[in-house]
Amino acid sequence: MTLQIRKAAVIGSGVMGSGIAAHLANIGIQTLLLDIVPNQLTKEEESQGLTLSDRKVRNRIADAGRQKLLKQKPAPLTAKENIALIETGNLEDDIEKLKEADWIIEVVTERLDIKRSVFEKVDQFRRPGSIVSSNTSGISVNAMAEGRSEDFKKHFLGTHFFNPPRYLKLLEVIPTKDTDPEVVSFMQKFGEDVLGKGVVLAKDTPNFIANRIGTYGLLITLREVLQNGYSIGEVDSVTGPIIGRPKSATFRTLDVVGLDTFVHVANNVREQVEGEEKEVFTVPEFLQKMLDKGWLGSKTGQGFYLKKGKEILELNPTTLEYEPRKKMKTPSIELAKQQKGTSAKLKTLIYAKDRTGQLLWNVFAPTLIYSASLLNEIADDIVSIDNAMKWGFGWEQGPFEAWDAIGLEASIERMEKDGLTVPDWVKEMVSSGFTSFYKEEDGTMYFYDSGEYKPVQQNEKYINLQLLKKQNRIIQKNSGASLIDIGDDVALLEFHSPNNAIGLDIIQMINKAIDEVEKNYKGLVIANQGKNFCVGANIALMLMEAQDGNFDELDFVIRQFQQAMMKIKYSVKPVVVAPHQMALGGGAEVILPAARVQASPESYIGLVEVGVGLIPGGGGTKELYIKHLNSLPKGVKIDLQNVANKVFETVAMAKVSTSAAEARENGFLNNLDRISKNPDHRIHDAKQWIIDLHDSGYVPPIRKKVPVVGETGYATLLLAAQGMHLSGYISDYDLHIAKKLAYVLAGGKLPYGTEVDEQYLLDLEREAFISLIGEVKTQQRMQHMLMKGKPLRN
Repeated sequence: MTLQIRKAAVIGSGVMGSGIAAHLANIGIQTLLLDIVPNQLTKEEESQGLTLSDRKVRNRIADAGRQKLLKQKPAPLTAKENIALIETGNLEDDIEKLKEADWIIEVVTERLDIKRSVFEKVDQFRRPGSIVSSNTSGISVNAMAEGRSEDFKKHFLGTHFFNPPRYLKLLEVIPTKDTDPEVVSFMQKFGEDVLGKGVVLAKDTPNFIANRIGTYGLLITLREVLQNGYSIGEVDSVTGPIIGRPKSATFRTLDVVGLDTFVHVANNVREQVEGEEKEVFTVPEFLQKMLDKGWLGSKTGQGFYLKKGKEILELNPTTLEYEPRKKMKTPSIELAKQQKGTSAKLKTLIYAKDRTGQLLWNVFAPTLIYSASLLNEIADDIVSIDNAMKWGFGWEQGPFEAWDAIGLEASIERMEKDGLTVPDWVKEMVSSGFTSFYKEEDGTMYFYDSGEYKPVQQNEKYINLQLLKKQNRIIQKNSGASLIDIGDDVALLEFHSPNNAIGLDIIQMINKAIDEVEKNYKGLVIANQGKNFCVGANIALMLMEAQDGNFDELDFVIRQFQQAMMKIKYSVKPVVVAPHQMALGGGAEVILPAARVQASPESYIGLVEVGVGLIPGGGGTKELYIKHLNSLPKGVKIDLQNVANKVFETVAMAKVSTSAAEARENGFLNNLDRISKNPDHRIHDAKQWIIDLHDSGYVPPIRKKVPVVGETGYATLLLAAQGMHLSGYISDYDLHIAKKLAYVLAGGKLPYGTEVDEQYLLDLEREAFISLIGEVKTQQRMQHMLMKGKPLRN
């Protein structure tokens, strides 16, 4: 059997269906989006003289779903032109087109009878051998396949995406009793390598893995609110980042998900379980009252929270009235903030003898026990359960990892003291001498499974830097960065300063890394696995130096940074930078001079220095301008002014790409640069590229002079800035910064087309940077960014 997916069809064009179609289009798969035929005309259609037989009317629902993709936030499309890969139609006129699809995904209403009727149609028109799946969030996939042909059953399974499909990593793959094992393994590999997902094999049980445990945890938290008088705001203040959970914590998450969706998921489990579990999955009465009032969360403007002007109010579940938002204030919170790492913070809070400790213990203990009681029922191993919660709900630690963090033996003792029933297999495991669910030996991670530790299986394309470091693969290191041997004669430079901000320590390691690589390795990858690639230079340090008047020191640091960037550019061995998430300011300046870029799909790249009253100082303006020039076709007369205008707008407006695809449009990536489909594979992909470049005889670029727009171009750029100022887009001080930027980009007051050395442009950048950092308004902007985390418009 040869399985491949080149064309797909999505049946159901609601938010989820159109979102899946968008995700497929983002990775280049042609997709047919189908929905039902409307049975009524809209007033607009009537006024246009259309009838129910007109194609425009018959495709209206799918067309509307497709069009909404261009306006939705967060954007489902990585680039707007990807929408061209989505064709629309309806389930009557276009049903025969299903023959062309290699994969047909059903995303219709969560009702078994409706899904069965859709699959009856699909079975008639699909091509034998094509894969069919349901995006159900909890209906039995075995029940859906009843009555279908043998070939359909062999190729049918559940593929549960999490919303929004572009951004959430989890894909639960749920085989039926009849699914061909080859189809299952193909979908696992396709899900990881092409869809870029974290794939977990789940069993056909109510709500599968993530929603089953996640909903249980949310309902247990609701029970605590009602029984022990915690407020909505108090709970959210301690169930977010401080314990390794998303910022949206508990109730803000419910508002985003939608109360109607949450209640539907809870009811789905309640109808299929018995005893105490049934009781937990019975939603509290006040939630039903919220549903009746239409307080569904973000989509209706109010739920557990209500925004009034600038104030955010929280719901009182007892009175159903909104009150000022509260935060939990206990000694343990202050103590936890001083701890390093999620495990230490969680342990401090969960055993605290105050209101925070009581809340977290009463939520965590039953949720951990519940997760353990479901092993083998919902998944075959603890790793699948942990991964599902991390990838689907954004938890930093899955339930078994969290249980290890708080100490297995101490927690079991307290659970039993509290009258909780710990699953027998967990007690047997501990009594047999296994005192943690996971252990690490010689840089390999193991998990407990049926009386022994087994190695955690990873996709071969996932390179785990933390484990490599534990295998003594560090070549050199300092406080800001480590140079690591990642095998096959390739080295990797990992930033690990706070927020991966660039300081002298990282600059020193860039120089050392290139020296080492030029002698002993095929090339250098610059990448890390932190929250963001790099959020820029260390502005706290720069502000301190500026306020102390240490401008010679600042000039020295900027020179060092510029020289390190030039070293990346002209390295004899190839340097591939593999960014992910935010690569801002200095982070973007590290990307621009590299031989190649291997970006994560979610790479948010931008030169944002204007936001703190500066312009790029490490060569960013020069390199973005050169990258634009180099991307133009050879032999065509270059309009230098047009290139300068584009770069000026990008830098002056501090534009940040909303995806790697958009970074290419903004000129931060060129056509030689690549985007990994799975962000976890970008280091592997960058490493392979280094090997290919080296083995094919990589030659560094030749130093060339750069043509600039000079004095006339400077005047043109100035005119654009003054126009933005007059229109109210930028402040007086923004205009002052824009003038400095225009002067640097134009190459000063030279004749148009003059060719200048790169060092000349670097000197202009550095001089402008130093002059701006000495100004009071720039220092105010830097201070504001450090204090508030957002730009000041002064």
